[in-house]
Order: sequence, then structure tokens, then C-alpha cells
Amino acid sequence: MQRRCDEIIVTLLPDLRMKKPSIPLGLVFSQSGPYAMMAGEMQKSALMAIDEINRSHEFDFSFAPHLRDPRGVVAAYHTACADLIREEQVDHIVGCYTSASRKQVIPIVERTERLLWHPARYEGFESSDNVVYVGAAPNHTVVPLVRHMLDHISSDVFCIGSNYVWTWETNRVIREIVTSAGGRVLAERLLELGETAVDHIVREVIDRRPPVVFNTLVGESSYVFVRALHEATTRAGLTIPMLSCSLCEPELKLIGSAASVGCVTSSAYFESITRPENRAFVARWKARHGADSNPSVDGQSTYVCVMLLARAIRRAGSADVAAVRRAAANHRYESPQGPVWVDPDNNHCFLTPRLARVVPGCQFKIFWEADAPERPDPYLSGLDLAAVGPRLERGNDATAKRPTHLRIVK
Repeated sequence: MQRRCDEIIVTLLPDLRMKKPSIPLGLVFSQSGPYAMMAGEMQKSALMAIDEINRSHEFDFSFAPHLRDPRGVVAAYHTACADLIREEQVDHIVGCYTSASRKQVIPIVERTERLLWHPARYEGFESSDNVVYVGAAPNHTVVPLVRHMLDHISSDVFCIGSNYVWTWETNRVIREIVTSAGGRVLAERLLELGETAVDHIVREVIDRRPPVVFNTLVGESSYVFVRALHEATTRAGLTIPMLSCSLCEPELKLIGSAASVGCVTSSAYFESITRPENRAFVARWKARHGADSNPSVDGQSTYVCVMLLARAIRRAGSADVAAVRRAAANHRYESPQGPVWVDPDNNHCFLTPRLARVVPGCQFKIFWEADAPERPDPYLSGLDLAAVGPRLERGNDATAKRPTHLRIVK
């Protein structure tokens, strides 16, 4: 039967793996399609972590990675994971960059009692016993960035994003917070994943001159838009700040330094973090992938996924899903980004939120970070809207009315 996704089986360090029992591990990352660059960085990070674990004497087992490439086709993620479970007998899968792909995988890991280790930042409003959410929840990313916007830039915002659940939910949270503070969402414009026809939206931004643009575009759509808006604002003599929850160092190189400088991003990881664990991680990354390469937030999070899994297997004494889930809970790992551990109440991770601004050289300069790792709040049930930003009076303007709560949409 012809496979619907590419299959690669990678064997690492056979001399060491012969001495240690091998545990199959599924990796599902698209190597082509609209977000191939980011997924490729995540796959490289997973393989780097696997290599380190297989070399280490701290672990009495090795990982045998089985790679699947869904090629950016959303439906192919389900097929890829079904194949890994049926053919390779994997209990654990690391993968999925977009929320659309993750939602394809959740039904099969729940039905077969497997565990998906999800590395990417995501929009929240989800929790599954069969997913460990290692990427940032919305209280780690969206909330700090909107708070910064309200405190230091404007309460009125122009939103542009990719037409799928990441943008829908992120925009909903932005709208709730902004209107609660008496501000306005001036526009919400959507592009299909991979769409690069952005001129009409750039023209609208130039014509309307919003005080700030909030960008939730993904992949090539975002790169083209940032470049086009920079060119247009330069010609018009305008300065319009841009905010993003998703840009990272490798993407800045694709956009170009001039176009990306000044953009403010919210993330749990930046290459410029000065803690010793990160300096060592970056040095190993560059030794492996080249001095000009840069780790990304989702790549680093993928590395953390594999490390958390390995430590949980070691503590549990087996790869059994239930045992690993118990062993992973509340186990603190000093990762490159800082201390990380899984909250057993919702299977999300404690992370340290940070804000940074793009500086010349395609790097981020961190200007704010939380005092300590913050508990994940995927449903934003602990969010106090009244405390997020200043309340601005707009008379009887209906847009200034305070929403009663953040709705949960499934």
C-alpha cells in the first residue's frame, strides 16, 4: 500500500544503541509546505536531543526515532500518527507545529492511549490527558504582550493573521482584553495558510494608520507581510509598531534585518537568554548545525519535549504511558529557557514569560521577563481583565463595554 506521507527511519550511534534497550519514538514534522522552515528546525532539535540521550550514560535506554513528513497537509498528520502506532508500535510521539495538525492527532492518541508531546506555542482553550503541552499557553504569551501594548503603545489595534484556530482564538483573547480596557480592535484581517497576496492589507494599514499592528500570521505569509509593510511605511514616512507571539530568530533572517527591527515579540525562549544552560545549549546547537545557525523557540521547546520524556521514562522505569505521565508531573528540568515542569492539573508546563524587541543582526533584546515560572492557564480562568490594562472611557461607545468573561470555544 502506498504511504500518504514520507517515512524515514533514522539510526543514531549504533555502537551505543546495541548496549542499551531501544524505545521507538515518533517524530511528526512537515519538511515541506507553508511552515516547513519552522517544522524543520523542530525536527533538528528533536534529533539533537535524541543524540545526546543516546550518548549519555545517565539513561539506560536509547531512543529509536521514526520520522514522518506530512508535507504540510493537515489530514496527513492523522495518517502519519496512525502509521507510527500501527507499524512502529510507538507509545510516544513528538510533533505538530500548527494547532490544526495537533487537532488531527488528538483523537487517535486518545483512542489508542498514546501520548503526544506538543512543543509549539498555541492558543490555549484545550486540555487532553494524552497530550503534554510543552509550548507556551496564552497566559505566557498573548496576555503579557497585550498588557505591554495597553501600557506603552495604544489601546486600539489592527489585527492580521492566518485563517485557522491559532488566530481565531488569539484574536478573541485580544478583543476581550482590549475592549475590557476601553480600547478597540480596529480590524481583523485573515489570510489562508501560505497565502502571500498581502498588498491589499498593507494598503489598508497605510490608509488607516493604526497605532499598532498585531501579527498572528504563520510562516511565509508573515515574512512577506512584514517585508511589505516595512517597505510601505518607509515610503509613506510612517512608524507603525508591530507585535507578534510567533516570530523567532531563524524567521528574522528570512524577513531581513531592516524589516524586522523594532518588532516586539512575546516568548518563553530567546537565543539571547544568558543563563548557563542556554549558553551551553546554543554552543552545542552551533557546533552541530553551523556557527551561522540559530535555535528557535519551538525548536528549543522540541528539545525540551524529548528531555522531559526521557527523564520521565527514567523515573517511571518504563515507557508505559500512564507511568510516564505520572512521572512527568511536577518534575523540574533546568532547561535552556529556564526551569520547566508539567502541571498535573492540565498537562501544560510552568514557563517563564518574556518580552523582547528585534535589534539589528536578527536577534532579540529581552526587556522584560517574569520573576519566576508561571503556572499554565490554558483557559485563562485566572485572568483578571480589570487588572490587565488601563480603563479608557469612551462615553457611550458600545465598543467600550466590558465583556463578562472569556468564552470557551470548542
